[in-house]
Amino acid sequence: MSKRFDAVVIGAGQAGPSLAQRLGAAGRKVALIERKLMGGTCVNTGCIPTKAMVASAEVAHMGRRAADYGVGTGDITVDMAQVWKRTQGISGRSRENVENWVAGMANVSLFRGHARFESPRTLRVGDELIEADQFFINVGGRAVEPDFPGVGTVPYLTNVGILQLQELPKHLVIVGGSYIGLEFGQMFRRFGAEVSIVERSQRLLPREDPDVSAAVVDILEREGITLHLGAECIELEGSAGEICVIAECAEPRMKVHGTHLLLAVGRRPNTDDLGLDRAGVKMDKNGYIVVDDQCRTNVEGIWAMGDCNGRGAFTHTSYNDYEIVAANVLDNEPRRISDRITAYALYIDPPLGRIGLTETEALQKGHDVQVGVRPMTRVGRAIERGETLGFMKVIVDGQSERLLGAAILGASGDEAIHCLLDVMYADAPYRTVTHAVHIHPTISELLPTTLQDLHPVTAPVAAAS
Repeated sequence: MSKRFDAVVIGAGQAGPSLAQRLGAAGRKVALIERKLMGGTCVNTGCIPTKAMVASAEVAHMGRRAADYGVGTGDITVDMAQVWKRTQGISGRSRENVENWVAGMANVSLFRGHARFESPRTLRVGDELIEADQFFINVGGRAVEPDFPGVGTVPYLTNVGILQLQELPKHLVIVGGSYIGLEFGQMFRRFGAEVSIVERSQRLLPREDPDVSAAVVDILEREGITLHLGAECIELEGSAGEICVIAECAEPRMKVHGTHLLLAVGRRPNTDDLGLDRAGVKMDKNGYIVVDDQCRTNVEGIWAMGDCNGRGAFTHTSYNDYEIVAANVLDNEPRRISDRITAYALYIDPPLGRIGLTETEALQKGHDVQVGVRPMTRVGRAIERGETLGFMKVIVDGQSERLLGAAILGASGDEAIHCLLDVMYADAPYRTVTHAVHIHPTISELLPTTLQDLHPVTAPVAAAS
C-alpha cells in the first residue's frame, strides 16, 4: 500500500530542508527523504569541515610568523588528531542542528533510505511506496573517480576520505590544481606535510585570468608547495605509503612520489541510481538533470535543485535554487537562475573572491573593457596586518559604466567582494562605489580608489613572468 503526499523532497542538503519547511508551512503534506547524512555535502564533507581545517592551518601558519609581529612563541606543532576532533565536532553540531530543525517542521515526514522513481508520480524508499504530484530532487554530487591507469589498485583519498586523516602525511601528492586541490594543498602544507600538486593544464585555475593564476602560484610556492603543470596522460603506481603519479605525455615526463594521494579532479551528480528513466526525466551526457530557468525538468511536477542540475556547484547556488523554486511554486514570483551573478571564493590564504566576468570573458563578449588594479601592497589595512600578497581587480564596461566583474585576491577578499556584488545586483553604475565613503582602515576602502584608476584594455593581461 502506498503513502500519499502533496510533495516529496529528495535529499536533505542545502536546498532540501528549506524547501520542505516552506512547503509544510504552506499546509502541504511533505515527505523529505535522505539516504545518508542530514545537511548534505556542505555540512558533512564540504564547506563546514574544510573551512574549520583551514582555520586550524591558518593558526599554525600565523604561529610560525609570530616573530614578524614582535610576538614570541615556542615551537609550533600540529596535533592532527585534535584538528580532526575539532573539525568533526563543528560538522557534527551543524548536522545535529539540521536534524533538530527537520524534526520540528510542521507537516514534514522524514524518510531514511535511497529513493528510486518507479513512475513520474511514484517512488520507492526501501519497502515504502510514495505517491505525490510534485517531486523536488536535491541529491547533490560526489567526487569523480577518474579512469587513470592504476586507479583501481593504488590507494587514494577524495575530499571525503582526507577529512578522516588523524595522522599527518609525510608527502601529500594532489592530482588536480583547482579549488579543492589548492585548498587542501595549502592546508596540509601548513600542518607540516610536504605537498606536490599535479595539474594537467599549463597553469593553475585555468578559468581565471592569467594574472590571478600567477599570483596564486606565487602564494603557494612561497609556502614550499611544489607544482607540476602540463601533466597529461596521468598514471598511478605504488601501494600504501609509497605512491607515484606519472605524467606520461608531459615534456619532460614527470614522476611524482609521495606517501598519500588525493584525487581532486572534479565532481559528478548523484543521479545514476534514482530511476530517472522511469520518471522520464532528461539528463545530459554528464548525468546532470536538465532544467529550465526555474529549475523545472522536462517532466511536469518534477524539479531539480543544487549540484545535480549542473547550474551551480556551490552551497550558495543550491540555496538560491531553493529560493527560485519556492518563489515560483509558492509566491507567484518569477525568479530565474539566469538572474544570478557568478560569485564564488577560493579559500586559500589569502582568499580569492570572484564575481561576474573575468577580463578574458568580458573581452570575448565584446564589451568596452576598462580595468582597475590595486596591489595589496598599497592597501593600508593589509600592510598593518602584514598580509600584502595579492591584488584587487575590477572590470567595468566603459559604455554602460556597469561593473562586469571583479577579483580580490588578498586579505578579506572573500568578504570585501560583496561591496561590488551588491552594486551589480542593483544594476547601478560603478560610480556608486567611487562616490561612497568607506570606513578607514579597511580592505574595502580601497575599492573606490581602484575604480577611480580605470584604464582601457584590448587584450587580456598576461601573467607576470
